[in-house]
Amino acid sequence: MPTTRETILTALHTRLSALPATTLRGHVLPERVPAAGLLILRDGEPGEPEVTLSPLRYHYQHRAEIEAVVQGAARDAAFDTLCASVGAAIAADHTLGGLCDWVEAEAPRPVDLPVEGAASLKAAVIPVVLHYSMADQLA
Repeated sequence: MPTTRETILTALHTRLSALPATTLRGHVLPERVPAAGLLILRDGEPGEPEVTLSPLRYHYQHRAEIEAVVQGAARDAAFDTLCASVGAAIAADHTLGGLCDWVEAEAPRPVDLPVEGAASLKAAVIPVVLHYSMADQLA
């Protein structure tokens, strides 16, 4: 049986997989970026939880990351579209079907990455904060 943390990350990956961009989880950047763009979900860090005692609950603000990458001549517009689609996917259900108390994405910080012999990449990390609680830190 998957843990609460894994269930939430799987739900986020599933939501992102519905987008036109190729969505991976925990993979390295492939040699080719698909025309619709690429999203790579990184599990990130759950951080130190706040604890309540009655009943015992651990409250996390887990910081996952989504790497967004586009390539091609119209990469600025494609990047903007890709980031907006990630925002819309999260805004469609800020609780991931009730698995989280709240999910929020932070603004990306885009960079242009030159590629020798090919069109440059435009990429950014989009931090996503997952607010959730659990009764056991390992469950």
